[in-house]
Amino acid sequence: MKLGITKTFDIGDGRMISIETGKLAKQADGSVVVTMGNTMLLATAVSNPDAKAGVDFMPLTVDYREMFASTGRIPGSFFRREAKLSDSEVLTCRLVDRALRPLFPSDYHADTQVLVYLISSDKTFMPDCLAGFAAAAALAVSDIPFNGPISEVRVGRVNGQFIAQPTIEQMKDSDMDMIIAATEKDILMVEGEMKEISEADMLEAIKFAHTAIRKMIKCINELSAEVEKSKVKRTYCHETNNEELREKVNKECYDKVLAVARKANPNKAQRKIDFKAVFTEFWDALLEEEKTDEKLAHAKKYYHDVEKDAIRNMVLEDRIRLDGRGLSDIRPIWSEVNYLPMAHGSAVFTRGETQSLTTVTLGTKLESQLIDTAVVQGNANFLLHYNFPPFSTGESKPMRGTGRREVGHGNLALRALKNMLPDDNAYTIRIVSDILESNGSSSMATVCAGTLALLDCGIKIKKPVSGIAMGLITNSTGKFAVLSDILGDEDHLGDMDFKVCGTRDGITAVQMDLKVDGLPYEVMAQALDQAKQGRAHILGEMMKTLSEPREELKPHAPRLVQLIIPREFIGQVIGPGGKIIQEIQRVTGAKIVIEEKGEFGIIDIVCSDKDSIDAAVARIKGITTVPEVGSVYDGKVKTIMPFGAFVEFLPGKDGLLHISEVDWKRLENLDGILKEGDAVKVKLIEVDEKTGKFRLSRKVLMPKPEGMTERPARTQEKPTQQ
Repeated sequence: MKLGITKTFDIGDGRMISIETGKLAKQADGSVVVTMGNTMLLATAVSNPDAKAGVDFMPLTVDYREMFASTGRIPGSFFRREAKLSDSEVLTCRLVDRALRPLFPSDYHADTQVLVYLISSDKTFMPDCLAGFAAAAALAVSDIPFNGPISEVRVGRVNGQFIAQPTIEQMKDSDMDMIIAATEKDILMVEGEMKEISEADMLEAIKFAHTAIRKMIKCINELSAEVEKSKVKRTYCHETNNEELREKVNKECYDKVLAVARKANPNKAQRKIDFKAVFTEFWDALLEEEKTDEKLAHAKKYYHDVEKDAIRNMVLEDRIRLDGRGLSDIRPIWSEVNYLPMAHGSAVFTRGETQSLTTVTLGTKLESQLIDTAVVQGNANFLLHYNFPPFSTGESKPMRGTGRREVGHGNLALRALKNMLPDDNAYTIRIVSDILESNGSSSMATVCAGTLALLDCGIKIKKPVSGIAMGLITNSTGKFAVLSDILGDEDHLGDMDFKVCGTRDGITAVQMDLKVDGLPYEVMAQALDQAKQGRAHILGEMMKTLSEPREELKPHAPRLVQLIIPREFIGQVIGPGGKIIQEIQRVTGAKIVIEEKGEFGIIDIVCSDKDSIDAAVARIKGITTVPEVGSVYDGKVKTIMPFGAFVEFLPGKDGLLHISEVDWKRLENLDGILKEGDAVKVKLIEVDEKTGKFRLSRKVLMPKPEGMTERPARTQEKPTQQ
């Protein structure tokens, strides 16, 4: 018996993608299995029949999980099972959530959960690029109200050619890594990193992605058309309204709200007080018998709508914003570096009422982060962590650990900066941004502060990076206003949050979220052009504080010297049971990390004291240096024997300095000439081909007395070389 319905399409290069429904997870409201090659994702969608009392928003939960069995692995955690979501899984959850959320009906408030599982992976490409497609297909075959479908696609570019759903190998040569979400008509979400691409190239990449997305949406539509359940979406009533109260709030509050907005007060706290006073005045004027809890909830909701309409109309008509700026004006900026004297690098960046205190800390390979997911294993030596404490917005609330928003904002800043790090960077670099004040664009403040902190640390970044958040306000007539450097209120009340990061020469990272059904290309082009001008202005202000990396690291920052040795010497440097390397670290105070790569050993020597590093380098070079006949060495007498002395001329390498090679004159013994522990300069004059023993000479480095002829060495018992 054949189970389920399957639809298949070609993504454009001969690779096929299929969607199957009706076979797995049939008790979910909607479920599909998406397959590409040997990679498979199971997506389910479930929505409760009714909304909870008092809920006036869309309670959507999106989870993406990569099952370790999908790649034939057992989790490496203590419990040997999948634990909390990894950062990469959280980022995929956010990608899917941000694409789906705007398209649920505004009055639909039932708890809705979308789950996407990676159940098989051939590890040829990153499966996150199929998660949004799978989630949208699960919704499409359900009876859950949704104004889709949508899809997401990853776009890379290799040798000037765009590639949809590129492989991991192809991404190694790509100058961009973007994931774009769209409906059949409009772009919804963009996220990615680039290697200084132009605004025009970015738009072309988005248009290319949209073509691929339309193929994916066509397949979803064909599938859902054959699923009986999806043909009639469920009916619901999650809102009750008081139209008489709505009209009264609008009539009595609109002009007053507009007047407050037109005060153009740059102080967020005072604006909040003034707007609240308008509502309080309205509520207090009502008769006591009218003041019910239900009516208060309705009044607050309608007042929020009045605020939104008044502020948006003011911007569209007056071309002036809440804080008095013009549409493209940037808030006042000040910055400072070296604010924290004991950090390896630090910066304070403040733009308007948004402030980031950012630090840079340098470490070795031992401090790199282990990446161990179902699909990706390795180490990350560049980390960026973003913290958003409640006091930054004047609030008091519990701190429950790192949230998805903090992970997402930190990742965006990391992607903006990572390609500007030096190619030969051997440090593990950790940047931490603590947001001390927030009124919009805190992730972009992190990018700016991160750049300044790297410069303050002395990291030789290729170019400084700045970031800006762009907003958008539109109306039903097609009129729009693109806003540069948006406030928190403008993000909340506007239609777009479009973050653009880059150098003077190109874009390095973007993140765009929309709250409307798509964005026309001409509006996006204007936003990118306006963002470019804003980035340049912000970068100019940053460079007034510090424009070049410091020549030297801070005195207390770890210096790092890297040596490359043949692989066969690794064991000699480490020594039996680690004895040699532990002794070098104890004597010099330097930290030594050895990593085997191919035919070589990579040795990192780290210490804040230059003399300690030099001492460790000398010891290691001595161990790994191959002695050459004719070379002169500074040796140390280890043992005195009747026939001469054994001299350590390189660490761990002793040679015989025969008594006949100590001086040009004949010596009966070495009394008064050499003793154990003496420093002596010697020349390597022979290496025995059979035994590998070394023969040294001191006299050949001394002036030869006139008339003296060379004497053959006296016969002696064969010494045991030490």
